[in-house]
Amino acid sequence: QVQLEESGGGLVQAGGSLRLSCTASRRTSNRFNMGWFRQAPGKEREFVACIVWNSGQTYYADSGKGRFTISRDNAKNTVYLQMNSLKPEDTAVYHCVAGSEIITSAVRNSVSYSYWGQGTQVTVSS
Repeated sequence: QVQLEESGGGLVQAGGSLRLSCTASRRTSNRFNMGWFRQAPGKEREFVACIVWNSGQTYYADSGKGRFTISRDNAKNTVYLQMNSLKPEDTAVYHCVAGSEIITSAVRNSVSYSYWGQGTQVTVSS
């Protein structure tokens, strides 16, 4: 079992930045891909970014490319999502996820991740 706890959400003006953090209850660097999904009111849950456990390869949704950066600190069992140039459409609850044995073609699929955090609210005002 892996428990995930997010932090760092909040209210920010458009164009601002936030850094989300997600700390796992145990070591994840040896087998778990880590990532972020988000869900806005009335919308489908969508993939944001992920980082592969062994290679460090990162994947991003088109909506966040060039603005979002995912990274991980294995010593702290923590993954980060740095979000810059935020837009009102980035407003959502952001969930940290962890999953193992995920093939490359499935990294953007929510069912690939077994563990989910409760989420942290990000609100971007215009």
